[in-house]
Amino acid sequence: MNASAQPPAVPERARPYAKTQAPTPYLLRRFLGRPLAPSEAEYQAATEGLWHGDPAMDSLVDWMYDHGTREGRALFEQALEQGIDAVPAAPEPLRSFFERVDRRPDWVDPALIDEGARFIHRTGLTATYVLRDLALMGGYLLSGFNQSLVLTGALSQGTARRVAETGKWWIDCTEPGGLDRFGEGFKTTLRVRLVHSLVRRNLSGRQEWDAARWGLPLCQTDMAATYLGFSVVMLGGLRKLGVPVTGREARAVMHLWSYACWVMGVDEQWLAFNEQDGAVRLHHCLMTQSRPDWTSRELGAALAREPLERHFKRFQGPRRRLLYRQHLSVSRYFLDREKMGQLGLPAGVTPWYPLLTLVPRLLGYSAQRWLPGLEAWQRRRGRDAQHRALASMFGDGERAVTEPPL
Repeated sequence: MNASAQPPAVPERARPYAKTQAPTPYLLRRFLGRPLAPSEAEYQAATEGLWHGDPAMDSLVDWMYDHGTREGRALFEQALEQGIDAVPAAPEPLRSFFERVDRRPDWVDPALIDEGARFIHRTGLTATYVLRDLALMGGYLLSGFNQSLVLTGALSQGTARRVAETGKWWIDCTEPGGLDRFGEGFKTTLRVRLVHSLVRRNLSGRQEWDAARWGLPLCQTDMAATYLGFSVVMLGGLRKLGVPVTGREARAVMHLWSYACWVMGVDEQWLAFNEQDGAVRLHHCLMTQSRPDWTSRELGAALAREPLERHFKRFQGPRRRLLYRQHLSVSRYFLDREKMGQLGLPAGVTPWYPLLTLVPRLLGYSAQRWLPGLEAWQRRRGRDAQHRALASMFGDGERAVTEPPL
């Protein structure tokens, strides 16, 4: 399979160029330093990205199929865990791939990555609410994203498990040293990258996949939009929930996820090292998406019910129901009634939880900047809360990433 084959036509799901040229509001334009609307070159890049996968990993997967997938996967794991030099007479496709990903780009600043991780720890459960109830839930409105999930059985295989695996990947990437070469975040990301390529190969060969409409499964444009959600969308959502974010903190978060995206196989043209560039790139990705459809309702309703499957040692029933209502409330805070309906979410939901906690959260996070020791305490407390939330998703089950974070 040539995952980078580029048919001449723009996939039907993409908005025509003329419809992407809406004027940018004055204040937003001042913040961004440019219009949101893409130039013709930017539009072409975004739509061409719908036909591009991950050439490096896709070529490695082609080799695995030729060599034998079981043995090829075992060699991949050995190189991943121990380094390519630990593989005796490593096959050239495997050596070439790992020499590429092991060579950290010159632009990477490890200290800035660690700073971004420390900030994420300090946000505690607030970051997880934004990512789950805005980035993930809101992403289901873009039906172009949903097709890969639907055709890989996501509607029948368990939303709770997928959300838990995505959460573990996020935790791994944001651990201290998690994105070092042998850190868990680095290794988990490459495993997810391999799964992406396997899914891309499988779906591209299926009759149900309408390439003229959707482009390539798990394409560059979709991957870029997904991972910009972990940075740009998270930062904006945190502010709206009352967490102050400085320019330095925003840059650190953008840097962390830029490197994680690079390890994931996102092309460098899509990386953004500041929030303004990230917002523009995200907008350009989203203009290639189609409107909500039945997949939005099915996936949204399934995600809404996920808290009802959490695991708690005490008062499990009441805690599940409370968490279910809290998450719905956060989604309503970010999404209007029309979008809630398009996602198949219950009518009559109010944003009670964010409104009740907004002022205390704003005061608490603001105080951290003035009281010595409070920030470090909140960082420990916030990270503990993130780990407990992940544990409630898995229960006593094994924590392993087997599916891509979508």
